[in-house]
Amino acid sequence: MIHKIKTTAIALLLGFCAIGQEVEYTEYNLDNGLHVILHQDNTAPVATVGVMYHVGAKDEEAGRSGFAHFFEHLLFEGTENIERGKWFDIVAANGGSNNANTTQDRTYYYETFPSNNLELGLWMESERMLHPVINEIGVETQNEVVKEEKRSRIDNAPYGKIIYSTGINKYVFDKHPYKNSVIGTMEDLDAAELDEFKAFFDKYYGPNNATLVVAGDIDMEKTKDLIDKYFAGIPEGNEVERVSIEEEPITETITATEYDSNIQIPAKLFVYRTPSMVEKDAYVLDMISSILTDGRSSRMYKKMVDEEKTALQVLAFPRSQEDYGTYVMGALALGETPLDTLATSMDEEIEKLQNELISEKEYEKLQNKFENRFVNSNSSIQGIASSLATYNVLYGDTDLINKEIEIYRDITREDIQRVANDYLNENQRLELDYLPESEKE
Repeated sequence: MIHKIKTTAIALLLGFCAIGQEVEYTEYNLDNGLHVILHQDNTAPVATVGVMYHVGAKDEEAGRSGFAHFFEHLLFEGTENIERGKWFDIVAANGGSNNANTTQDRTYYYETFPSNNLELGLWMESERMLHPVINEIGVETQNEVVKEEKRSRIDNAPYGKIIYSTGINKYVFDKHPYKNSVIGTMEDLDAAELDEFKAFFDKYYGPNNATLVVAGDIDMEKTKDLIDKYFAGIPEGNEVERVSIEEEPITETITATEYDSNIQIPAKLFVYRTPSMVEKDAYVLDMISSILTDGRSSRMYKKMVDEEKTALQVLAFPRSQEDYGTYVMGALALGETPLDTLATSMDEEIEKLQNELISEKEYEKLQNKFENRFVNSNSSIQGIASSLATYNVLYGDTDLINKEIEIYRDITREDIQRVANDYLNENQRLELDYLPESEKE
């Protein structure tokens, strides 16, 4: 009887936790097309203001790669009412923090302030949207910043061309602009004229191409009034034409070799082109990645690192994107292990997924892992703000912040086997040898 009471109590507790995880929000549009999402949580005296623009590296003109990422930096330079170079000083002096990031599909800016400085955050983001100062000195300054970022993150970082896909996407995509890197080339940025930067801003940074999220310790009606005060008067921008380019399926194995002067340990990679992030199969591939390479209990780690001792480490980068994704899997060779040996071991694990259902025990463990990940993703105000913006802009469904876990729950063992057979085939992939520069002939 005591055991039964304990079991019932645990079940009730889990039920309450699940209910407690639901994120309540309000969303609406201003007349200028700005989409607004508000989430009130008064448990801590902080608030995050985030603006996500639906522009990323895929929206750039040919020969002008890197513009979206460049603007991630350029729009901190200053505005007509924020002195050049003072943006970060203002945020810090008012107890806040801020950052920005860019992908192939979108650019996101955010500030987190003590909630009594919410108005400051809204004013600063309206300044960024309404009248930033885009001039020669700002472009030249940020050009040097971006060059240094490229050197530190890609050119001089071990395995940088894998982590940032500059040594991968150019093989996997033929026509789609995903073939270009987010950071772009310095040649393209150097060649751009000031008027081109101004035109890029005018084209993509209007309110009708943006989503504003305010999350945290807010009063809903007062926040709406402040949003009207600072954003309602911003003129609507031009209608943005979305990239619509379809790739032909990969039907023959692509083989390539990349060299890296920053490494001594070679790697073998398999890279597959995967469906859009909104497709169920993209979620299934996320689970497959976890089965194969996520942590010390994953299949490839146990086999190749623990048992065979052929790999120093296994790796995976499942990247979901708006139009297509990529799934990168691979291993770093231990000692003198030939890369072909690593390839054979990886293929054996893929074939197991294709030919056998995973066990019920492994399936339950997998579901628990994704439940925990889902709960943790909504454990901070900054995380909630980012998720709300992402689900709205890239998925077209803000309520996925509450419903997405149901997609994972509905994935069956049979789905995992089917998707492994549909996407993870030898003739559908890039096989990449990633070698130290010293091995170049």
